[in-house]
Amino acid sequence: MTRVTFHDSIQASSYIYIIGVAGDSGSGKTTFSDAITAIFGPDIVSTITLDDYHLYDRNERAQRKITPLNPVANDLDRLARDVATLKMGKPIEKPVYSHATGTFQNPITFYPTKFIILEGLHPFATPALLQHMDYTIFVDPDNEVKYDWKLRRDVGKRNYTPEAALEEIQKREPDYRRFVLPQRASAGTVIRIAYSGYSKALGISRNVYRITLGMKPPETCFEDVELNIDLCGLFTRSTHDFLLECGTLDLDNRRIRSLTIDGELSHETIHRIERNIEKQTDVHPIDIFTGKEVIAGSDLVRLIISWQIINHRIHIDSKQLKG
Repeated sequence: MTRVTFHDSIQASSYIYIIGVAGDSGSGKTTFSDAITAIFGPDIVSTITLDDYHLYDRNERAQRKITPLNPVANDLDRLARDVATLKMGKPIEKPVYSHATGTFQNPITFYPTKFIILEGLHPFATPALLQHMDYTIFVDPDNEVKYDWKLRRDVGKRNYTPEAALEEIQKREPDYRRFVLPQRASAGTVIRIAYSGYSKALGISRNVYRITLGMKPPETCFEDVELNIDLCGLFTRSTHDFLLECGTLDLDNRRIRSLTIDGELSHETIHRIERNIEKQTDVHPIDIFTGKEVIAGSDLVRLIISWQIINHRIHIDSKQLKG
């Protein structure tokens, strides 16, 4: 008897699953979007960068003295229409914005995949957008981390001088707090990022940060997944410090349970959850862990988020069958 895999069942379904990943510019959103693609496979996952829906190019924004964090600088009505079209399984003519030049390029035809990630400043900023979201993530680094990341990105990839990049960061901060940060209250998953308590230098040298994952309770869990700690290995073979802490986040007038990870963990710590996801998705091995002896908090968080998305996506199919 032929086994039906996760990919097979998803491909056979007409449902288009929309994932919104919100956060400030340079906040690390792409790190988590790319992991979902790597785990599920690029044949069923695609990403739309919402900067493509800017209304004005870089020069026009400067003339108008407006930042892209202000919703009026973006065509959110068109975005909502396009998301609704994609949700119906139909292609769209998607605009294209180039960060290298700060200008618009020719639109492209974008065909929907089974999972579509909307990554940017305003993926669920309006009720019209939020109604189409199946899963919502808000990436929320500390200012110190975020500003360091932005400087490296804008100077290294977007042709800014260090002075211009810093000026842009400072100019955008009020708009971030006014227009982008409020979306955190609508997010089912919040990822907070700070420099590691073991050493700030670990962030730059080994991508190790103190990561706190806050999540609303899942609708259902199809697999019992354990975080296995090998005590023998911990005392005889492990050479890396790490912290795992379960707590509660008080955010945006709500309390959500959280898991904080700091330092580096043995790959065997996540062996069970990794194998369950490989079994459910038929993706083996998961590329983001290939060749790694140790993993950082962001690796574990990306795996947990992907596991929850899988369970939610299966839950949607089961509800449709019952309905």
